[in-house]
Amino acid sequence: MRHLCKSFDGRRVLDAVDLTVERGQIVAVIGQSGGGKTTLLRCVNLLERPDHGHIEINGTPIFTDDRVVAADLAQLRRTVGLVFQRFNLFPHLTAVENVMLAQLRAGVPEAEALDRAVGLLRRVRLAHRGVAYPERMSGGEQQRVAIARALALQPSVLLFDEPTSSLDPESTLEVLRVMRELAGDGMTMLLVTHELAFAREVADWVVFVDGGRVVEAGVPGEVLGRPREARTRAFLAGGG
Repeated sequence: MRHLCKSFDGRRVLDAVDLTVERGQIVAVIGQSGGGKTTLLRCVNLLERPDHGHIEINGTPIFTDDRVVAADLAQLRRTVGLVFQRFNLFPHLTAVENVMLAQLRAGVPEAEALDRAVGLLRRVRLAHRGVAYPERMSGGEQQRVAIARALALQPSVLLFDEPTSSLDPESTLEVLRVMRELAGDGMTMLLVTHELAFAREVADWVVFVDGGRVVEAGVPGEVLGRPREARTRAFLAGGG
């Protein structure tokens, strides 16, 4: 992303953001609510259309200047999976059906989609909950189903928007365990998180965003342990 800008109702939410995520890298974006973090994620797969700037994925431009240049938005969103803060599972579908749905719409044969869905639920430790409906699952279980769904189309990049913000501590640990395993497998991840300990442990790079700008970026030990900028220090000290 280069010089990415986005405004809502005249308010600048992203202000000339530059950010590079290398293949296999885990980048954690931190900052207070309303600072532009979620908008940044949603711009990556064009769920939000930027006003200006340039976005390139796997060497292919998808947005440049003020134009969408991605040839196929559906393919883009298969390449870049998004795990939402509030799960966004379909309530009338079971866990396995939720994981199968996008595959079926992408033309994957039903038997293959089912086999892949079962395997992914097993990967997130939910094979025993395959026929459960979302209302019968805990928040942590729903989020793990959402992760399995995001993995179903075999994306090259996964985006996480505050994946543990609405979970209790035990469920948070379950979800973070799955994300650690994905990190260990080399999945490229861009995540917005308030879990600073997790960012310190797992991320290769931490970006502090405030007021729509990248205030500071670097390895976790520097940004979280020895921040250079006064604004970063105030945020980490709880000053908001």
